[in-house]
Amino acid sequence: MSDHSPISPGEIVPTSLKDAISERYLAYAMSTIMSRSLPDVRDGLKPVHRRLLYAMRMLKLDPGSGFKKCARVVGDVIGKYHPHGDQSVYDALVRLAQEFAQRYTLVEGQGNFGNIDGDNAAAMRYTEARMTVIAEMLLRDIDQDTVDFRPTYDGEDKEPMVLPAAFPNLLANGSAGIAVGMATSIPPHNATELANALLHLIKFPNAGIDKLMEFIPGPDFPTGGELVEKPENIREAYLTGRGSFRQRATWEIEDLGRGTYQIVVTEIPYQVQKSKLIERIADLIQTRKLPFLADVRDESAEDIRLVLEPRSKNVEAEMLMQGLFRLTDLENRFSLNMNVLDATQTPGVMSLKDVLLAFLDHRFEVLVRRSKFRLGKIEARLEVLEGYLIVFLNLDEVIRIIREEDHPKQSLIDTFTLTENQAEAILNMRLRSLRKLEEMELRTEHDSLSVEKAELEALVGSEELQRSAIADEIREMKKTLAGIPAIAERRTRIGEAQELPDIPLEAMIEKEPTTVICSDKGWIRALKGHTEENGAEKYKDGDRGRFWITAETTDKLVLFATNGRFYTIGCDKLPRGRGHGEPVRLMIDLGNDQEIVSLFVHKPDRKLLVASSDGRGFVVDENGVIAQTRNGKQVLNVSGDVEAAFCIDVEGDSVAVIGENRRLNCFALEELGEMARGRGVTLQRYKDGGLSDIKTFTKEDGLTWKSGERTRTETDLTGWYTRRGNAGRLPPRGFNKNNKFS
Repeated sequence: MSDHSPISPGEIVPTSLKDAISERYLAYAMSTIMSRSLPDVRDGLKPVHRRLLYAMRMLKLDPGSGFKKCARVVGDVIGKYHPHGDQSVYDALVRLAQEFAQRYTLVEGQGNFGNIDGDNAAAMRYTEARMTVIAEMLLRDIDQDTVDFRPTYDGEDKEPMVLPAAFPNLLANGSAGIAVGMATSIPPHNATELANALLHLIKFPNAGIDKLMEFIPGPDFPTGGELVEKPENIREAYLTGRGSFRQRATWEIEDLGRGTYQIVVTEIPYQVQKSKLIERIADLIQTRKLPFLADVRDESAEDIRLVLEPRSKNVEAEMLMQGLFRLTDLENRFSLNMNVLDATQTPGVMSLKDVLLAFLDHRFEVLVRRSKFRLGKIEARLEVLEGYLIVFLNLDEVIRIIREEDHPKQSLIDTFTLTENQAEAILNMRLRSLRKLEEMELRTEHDSLSVEKAELEALVGSEELQRSAIADEIREMKKTLAGIPAIAERRTRIGEAQELPDIPLEAMIEKEPTTVICSDKGWIRALKGHTEENGAEKYKDGDRGRFWITAETTDKLVLFATNGRFYTIGCDKLPRGRGHGEPVRLMIDLGNDQEIVSLFVHKPDRKLLVASSDGRGFVVDENGVIAQTRNGKQVLNVSGDVEAAFCIDVEGDSVAVIGENRRLNCFALEELGEMARGRGVTLQRYKDGGLSDIKTFTKEDGLTWKSGERTRTETDLTGWYTRRGNAGRLPPRGFNKNNKFS
């Protein structure tokens, strides 16, 4: 069978799974792109919104009429035009009515339509709706052959493929959607500013992006706020159709007297749920990540009013807000991706100018089609009027023909050279119209229609007249908007683009004294205040105390482990209370086969000496060992049976090492190189065993060690003070038998 032979009903055609899936997935993807997710550049609507507005028009839900139940509207939409679930259609209807979601609402709702806290609207059986003036603009002249219609899904009716759209809805209200392999995200803009830009484009079609941005400085969000994006970034976004805009909440300081104050947030960024925002701020207060803030209260009624109470009157309001901008959605970004369907239903990313020109092209097409439709109506009426005038000139003969002839219609056509339409109109004329006054009215109507016809013919044939007519329509739209100041004025303030300063960690944590306790098995906890070790602390069975460190909550703890890695833990992250604490291994990625070598408070610019059990080591800058992740930072490389064994402060000019073979060797510190990472150099050589202890000291002061409660010093180091890497000799008399300096 050839590839082009027709397939008979019921015939099974073998097809590879790959081809079948590819074909079906492509069909699904195109359906999602064109019929669900991407808006049309001409009217800015997706099919569900377009069908909603058209169904409301068919229900005569004009701005001046009464409301109807939303359930009635949804029923008509899914029954006639949109074969999808009722809840999804109702959700789309609700969004068109939400003033915090739409810059220019297309539906006027009556009842509970949700709120900015994220609460849902009431059920559709309780709410009512009708169209707004803006929606009426989108549908204007739809019955004058201005747009194409197509059969509905069941073939019983027709629906518009696009609306005439006398309002730049795509940019004015924005749009968002995710299709297959592509998405769209367009922020709302001020319609008056768009109108000014459109008027300029009509006059100067080659205007550049810089000129257009004089009229459209940036998005205008329904929730207000402040736009703090750099102008060059906004320009690039509008030029390419891709980018993002940084928006920030609007706030003010309220003086409470006696030097105290509170911060009041009056506008929040677009598409941020107020309830979730408050939860996030409350969580920051609870976890002490924003110590400057004492409390947050929601005192909102009709307008937004979030009250932020600082912990102290000495806290700078600017610093507090910078912290909130960084950690919450009081500042966020809204992406721009002007991926839309053009007039040929082809998806693509457009620039700001492309979108404006596409809207104007649509308006020109609507104007021409409307004019031609009106011309057709005028020509049909003039034809009838000319027939009526013939009646008045030959009234007696016309009456005779109608009374006496068997076929009056054909007789009228033959006698007076009439058209079928004229003859039909004469036969349908009422007797009361046969009076002198009616003849005068007909001549007046004929003359006025003739003038209108000439004007429309001139309009259709002149691009200059079309430009003037479109400009007049846009000015009329501006005038309509100006009559509703609540929606006409810009809401989002254009602020200065300021990058958030890097706030040090210490500034975000409340500074308090703390005592860090870590057991031998690695159970760690923090006590409030500085507490002296008194032996009264309790540990788990088989465990004992090892590290007792006084610090501040703003400090960082540095942990050095036997795998040669350094780990960093914030003191504010440690578990509080007088229990056993938590295993430090839950806070960092430290294996069960690794042990803690050293634990101390980080001191910037300090030098550390690290050494392994086989007697190798080097000096490292403490600034370079701070780890940013749980995985730590590898500094001392070890392998096999060799482990990291020591990490000590570098103090003085000399190093003393003693091996497990009880041999002591001292040498100048300068013989040790400073490294960032490695195995290090040989400190002492051994035949058997490894490194037992290491310390740094000042040669002039002599080598000291603790023996019980006494501190002993050896100033004459002749024989011990040699070079790095020597085997060494037995230590001075009285040195500890455990081969340790303490």
